[in-house]
Amino acid sequence: MGGSAARCISAGLSLQSRHRSKGLIVAAAQAMGMGGSGRVSLGSLPFDNVALRSLPLDPSQESGSRQVPAACFSRVRPAPLHQPRLVAYSLPALELLGLQQDELQSSELELAEYFSGNRELPGSEPAAHCYCGHQFGNFAGQLGDGAAMYLGEVVNSQGQRWELQIKGAGPTPYSRQSDGRKVLRSSIREFLCSEAMFHLGIPTTRGGTCVTSDSKVIRDVFYDGHPTYEKCTVILRIAPTFLRFGSFEIFKPMDEYTGRKGPSCGRNDIRIQMLDYVIGTFYPDIQKAHFQNSVLRNAAFFRELTKRTARLVAEWQCVGFCHGVLNTDNMSIVGLTIDYGPFGFMDRFDPDYICNGSDNRGRYAYNRQPEICKWNLSKLAEALVPELPLEDSQSIIEEEYNKEFEQHYLQKMRKKLGLLRCEKAEDKELVSELLHVFQITGADFTNTFRLLSEFPVPGISTHFTLEEFLEKQIAQCASLEELKLASKPRMDPRQLSMLLALSQTNSQLFDLLGNKDEITRELNRIELFSELEEMTNEELLSKQRKAWTDWLQKYRSRLENEAKDVDDTADLNTERVKVMNSNNPKFILRNYIAQNAITAAENGDFSEVRQVLKLLEHPYNEEPCVDDIVQEAPVEAATTSGDSLSNDRMPYHSKPPDWARKLLVT
Repeated sequence: MGGSAARCISAGLSLQSRHRSKGLIVAAAQAMGMGGSGRVSLGSLPFDNVALRSLPLDPSQESGSRQVPAACFSRVRPAPLHQPRLVAYSLPALELLGLQQDELQSSELELAEYFSGNRELPGSEPAAHCYCGHQFGNFAGQLGDGAAMYLGEVVNSQGQRWELQIKGAGPTPYSRQSDGRKVLRSSIREFLCSEAMFHLGIPTTRGGTCVTSDSKVIRDVFYDGHPTYEKCTVILRIAPTFLRFGSFEIFKPMDEYTGRKGPSCGRNDIRIQMLDYVIGTFYPDIQKAHFQNSVLRNAAFFRELTKRTARLVAEWQCVGFCHGVLNTDNMSIVGLTIDYGPFGFMDRFDPDYICNGSDNRGRYAYNRQPEICKWNLSKLAEALVPELPLEDSQSIIEEEYNKEFEQHYLQKMRKKLGLLRCEKAEDKELVSELLHVFQITGADFTNTFRLLSEFPVPGISTHFTLEEFLEKQIAQCASLEELKLASKPRMDPRQLSMLLALSQTNSQLFDLLGNKDEITRELNRIELFSELEEMTNEELLSKQRKAWTDWLQKYRSRLENEAKDVDDTADLNTERVKVMNSNNPKFILRNYIAQNAITAAENGDFSEVRQVLKLLEHPYNEEPCVDDIVQEAPVEAATTSGDSLSNDRMPYHSKPPDWARKLLVT
């Protein structure tokens, strides 16, 4: 029997054993009182920690940061916090574990104790995961869970397996020079966005709880030499697995550019173990279909992951979501959005939108996300050699990625535009022209898409004129001052002149100091800024009206085609509006909404975090499930925004206030 077949059959037998074990766990869970309702208590979560049984554990008990060879996990212990208290919990996320609302409402103190790491859950086995990664295009060597800790895997009464992880619970062998802590502002952002993305229908890890404390650490928020003390905070994250592309990069040989290598370089036996575990656990149909041939099995897994990744980034693009740090260690091995750091939802549409204040060259800009995710897949492909030949994986990427992305993106855009009955070749151009109008008018991405559902199928009577609809559209466009601020040149003119000269005389030095895309963007900004400086408000409004009028005429023509041979256009329009409003959210986690919640929480008031969480659970509702008024952050938030903030109140779906344009997330 060939080695490939033998390994796969062995993996198949291991999988069968795991399924038998899973059945026993489910039966045990039911015997402990979960039954058909799936009810459990915090103290009786049915853990079954397969990852630690399937993958090699670090035998060392040495404390402190260190290289960890030949292991996927290291056992750790959370560091206690002083006076942990619950900021908020997500009921829909915790219900995945079998926990119910009545149990949770009476267990806030227990939630804070268990999910801060102060108290160990029975059956949990805290551990930190070892992984590597390409960060901003360069191999960084060993990274790992520097602040996150695997608690274990809970199997609910339906047999679903959920990994629990707490983030911010203290140092691990992978913390390097950090303290393993997270603070309130970043934790609230990740907790809220995890749940926001789920309710938008986008594959994501989940946010279970957010727990803060009286323990403090010092942080330099803007890296500008002005550090402050901030409260240590821990979030509970839930997912099928937190393994990522970088999990397989621990085997990487010496990198020719950085001189770094993975801590388990040369250990192909562990790579085989990881593939057996990942495919057998999270892609069981692929394991079953190809149990006799590991290369075919691995290729089928990589093909499926390529498609999932392409669909995921298409979903991001369609809601204006920018991840901010798409390193290979922030890419999920099961196709989820993972690791929410300096993310951002676009307000004014800008294809070059950069949400991460540290991304000086715009590597992870909104319009670059599809190509970056494709590049990350190529790095994973390299990490799977020799178990999947590189020529095979590269062919899969070229065959599947662009096709899957474009198909899913256009399907989603058709739904956002209410094009339901027929697919036309010109739809791609219609979408492209729409985004161009968004860009030149500075339209609010979320609100403008939502507003389009009010533009009716021809033949439907309305209570407003085209001119009145145009006025609504223009209200969502940027003012002249907003566009000037957004287009203001960012480079010192002397630096730009030097780079332009170098591009002509010394291309190697130019490549070290700048890049062509960056220079092109700056030249475009200079040209646009000069135009805007000469423009009046009236001229801008005229330009915006013309752009929207021209596109709406094309849209109207496309809707006429959609309604051709339809007996009841009223029914068609009703269905169209329903589909559009279930694909164009009214409420997203805008930066200013998150900042208001953070500022309130930093002042001891968690009610805004809880209200925003509830709002984000129903992003497509026309009427909010909470009071649709956001309290502006008080003056104390001026340290973050750079301005004194008013105490005015505004709806959660509003375009951001002026102060929000100055928010910087790093």
